[in-house]
Amino acid sequence: MHDNLIVLAGGASSRMKKQTVVENLSEKEITEANERSKGLIGVGPNGRPLLDYLLLNAKRAGYKNIYIIIGEQGDLFKDFYGSKDRDNDFNGLNISFAVQYIPKERVKPFGTADALFQAVEQYPELNTQYYSVCNSDNLYSSEALFALRMTKSPHAFISYDRDAMLFPSERISRFAVARLDEKNQLLDIIEKPEPTVLDSFKDASGKIRVSMNAFKFKGETLYPYLKHCPVHPERDEKELPTVLLNLVQDLPGMALGIPFSEHVPDLTAKEDIVEVKAYLLEYFPVLDWNN
Repeated sequence: MHDNLIVLAGGASSRMKKQTVVENLSEKEITEANERSKGLIGVGPNGRPLLDYLLLNAKRAGYKNIYIIIGEQGDLFKDFYGSKDRDNDFNGLNISFAVQYIPKERVKPFGTADALFQAVEQYPELNTQYYSVCNSDNLYSSEALFALRMTKSPHAFISYDRDAMLFPSERISRFAVARLDEKNQLLDIIEKPEPTVLDSFKDASGKIRVSMNAFKFKGETLYPYLKHCPVHPERDEKELPTVLLNLVQDLPGMALGIPFSEHVPDLTAKEDIVEVKAYLLEYFPVLDWNN
């Protein structure tokens, strides 16, 4: 059991900012999509951002300390969640901010593994603790977050049933696919697999499992793998699935894939805004921080 959740919110949001024609979006929503980090787009019935709902589920799952990794221009997060760099009280959650700085030779952030590495460098106490990590633009259920918090495995991730995802097949094909053994221990993880190899990734129940970047880590063990994460040769980024895979290759049986079968609302592109708004209106008509 642990109380720390690190939220990845320092990305460039390139796909969201891509110019496209989308029906049923207001000028305000289009402007927010073009200018804000995805998690701060006002998709809730009350105009509040998606990140509110993720934080609500995190609180329901028992997390207390939230570390939001923001970009160098991420001051808007502080308008929503607290003006101090550390220890802001937001509806009973203790919220701190880490900054993912962009190397001088780059124009975009260096990926999720780099984001987490910079965060634990800024908050070194995390390297002596357990913590969970997730995206800011996905709405993970409180049950999934609770499972990460409570698992006894030193490292874990939520392994989602690919067939339960309510996304177009083209998008699902971009998700990282995990190969697990009969005890759901991670053996391999691969981005954008060829359709011809998918059958070899089925788990013991016959399901193909995908990662949505919801992890639990033991800080002390993970740190050297974060520090020495190689750059992906095609995407030119340092990625958390690579870190996890390198760890289990050295330490087999140390990363559990926790099976879940549910949809995860995702705010990647402007086309997602209408669907996420409808989901929140149905399942979260009121933001109740006391329940």
